[in-house]
Amino acid sequence: MFNISEVDKGNSDLARLVSELDAFQSELYPAESNHLLDLSAVSDEQLRCVIVCDEGDTPAGCGALLFHEDGSAEIKQVYIRPEYRGRKLGEKIISAIEGIASENNSRLLQLETGIHQQPVIALYRRCGYDMCDAFSPYKADPLSVFMRKELL
Repeated sequence: MFNISEVDKGNSDLARLVSELDAFQSELYPAESNHLLDLSAVSDEQLRCVIVCDEGDTPAGCGALLFHEDGSAEIKQVYIRPEYRGRKLGEKIISAIEGIASENNSRLLQLETGIHQQPVIALYRRCGYDMCDAFSPYKADPLSVFMRKELL
């Protein structure tokens, strides 16, 4: 059994998970195609974060939602530790993030991921996200995949 909860961006478990994700992505993509988010550079009002933990409260994964001034929001930092993959935790994280977006009246969710992360692209597709063009602040990049979903 896994539980998911919202945490402050300064949470130490979140910081460890994000550090693992950043290291993973840094191996896959060159710096100019690696769109890492420095959580400390974003205001508390702009960012909401979740972590999922196992029964022993060991962090298994995380995700974040970055709110934009135009009312849209961007999914960031979705990561599941390798030993926890294949247990539908990504779907739990996406569902929690979508709930936070709905509570905050954000109806358009967007994301950027990389072409070398096919399992996460498949996750987003299962969750109803469609491919789209690059959105601000991104520019088209042959190593990036852009997706979006309109919430009801």
